[in-house]
Amino acid sequence: MTSLSSQYRIIAVCTGNICRSPMAELMLAEAIEAADLAGVVVDSAGTTAYEAGRPIDPRAARRLTANSISSDLHVAREWRPEWFQERDLILALDVDHFGWLQQAAPDSAALAKIRMLRSFDPAVEGRDPLDQGIEDPWYGGHADFDVTWNLIHAALPGIVAHVRSELGLRRRPGGLQAGGNPPTAQHPVRSIS
Repeated sequence: MTSLSSQYRIIAVCTGNICRSPMAELMLAEAIEAADLAGVVVDSAGTTAYEAGRPIDPRAARRLTANSISSDLHVAREWRPEWFQERDLILALDVDHFGWLQQAAPDSAALAKIRMLRSFDPAVEGRDPLDQGIEDPWYGGHADFDVTWNLIHAALPGIVAHVRSELGLRRRPGGLQAGGNPPTAQHPVRSIS
């Protein structure tokens, strides 16, 4: 049995956890599995409880299903403060989530974990977070969910490379797990939606 600290944990964060962040969660989980990176857990949450307990938006589900990604098990939930400590990488989907997470972060270690998801997209990496956001497709139609898919998709190779690097650091002799634990055997990637 493994402890949470033996896994590399990523969380994607948007407003209600029914559109952008579950799309990012499920797409990233698939990309990490395809890259054969073991020991990674991906999940998502919203900065608000507006949609807590609800399923993924049908338009997001449609876009995922078109690419053979199931979202049937997703249930929206609100961010919990302890996740600052329990997650290794916190991915904000838009600048308001980024700012909210930064303000809520309890310390500099938590702040260092917060990144804009699109900061991993070569087209916008190194730019201001204002230029790295993904607008809420909830107010639009199917085309807006296609845009969301494309923007998330463009960042996936960069996130996978980052995770591969982080896992490599953990496997080095003397490398530490999150929480200061020594490296342990890795386990398959999974999404906890």
